Amino acid sequence: MRAGEVLVPRLGVNIDHVATIRNARGGAHPDPLRAARLASEAGADGITAHLREDRRHISDVDIQRLRRYITLPLNLEMAATSEMLDIALRHRPHGCCLVPEKRQELTTEGGLDVAGAGEQLVSFIRRLKQAEIRVSLFVDPARHQIEACGAIGAQVVELHTGPYCEWVNDGNGAAAAAQLERLKQAAALAADLGLEVHAGHGLTFDSVGPVAVIPQIMELNIGHFLIGEAIFGGLDSAIKRMRHLIRQARTDASGVQSA
Repeated sequence: MRAGEVLVPRLGVNIDHVATIRNARGGAHPDPLRAARLASEAGADGITAHLREDRRHISDVDIQRLRRYITLPLNLEMAATSEMLDIALRHRPHGCCLVPEKRQELTTEGGLDVAGAGEQLVSFIRRLKQAEIRVSLFVDPARHQIEACGAIGAQVVELHTGPYCEWVNDGNGAAAAAQLERLKQAAALAADLGLEVHAGHGLTFDSVGPVAVIPQIMELNIGHFLIGEAIFGGLDSAIKRMRHLIRQARTDASGVQSA
């Protein structure tokens, strides 16, 4: 990075809900691979896809096609199960983000309990790292969870921004500020422990700026909101606006004039 240049967080685009729309009727349209290619053309830095155990949206074939045909890094979200480990080792995505998963949930409801299940994750993480797959753990911004991530060998921690975003959406500024402070403290701790810091879940045009400003955050992963906005203005437009807001927030905070 050149002197005076601002380090802007990467934007990973989650395409799960393109598959949700496809699966609502069956068939092949809309195609998640096409969405991934459009995201790449719009300036996304990576593609995220969550292969759930019940295959409610992304399918095994989707992962196979994404891994084969996109040039951007593929971040495979998955539960820490033997089935998912086999799939990850077979396709070897750039990274795997381990998340908790409940069959009845509509979306991921909270972070992974690394502190409570750390020993069970050690060999799982080791297998992924041996295959040169970057390992990320999706956790709540709590000190004991961050410390557990550092202790068991993860390379990346992804902070769960859902509670912060919910308070922003509800218009409760004080509660949102409290959750934002938790994210800031967790990001600083994770970086001090040598972990790369990512963040995501529920981020929108209205909530992304204050998170993007957190200096330790290197990547933001956003999906549902972007796919929803694409219905009204196109995926290209939604991604470009999100990238602009991320860059603007970081440059404004740094005091460096935006290019």
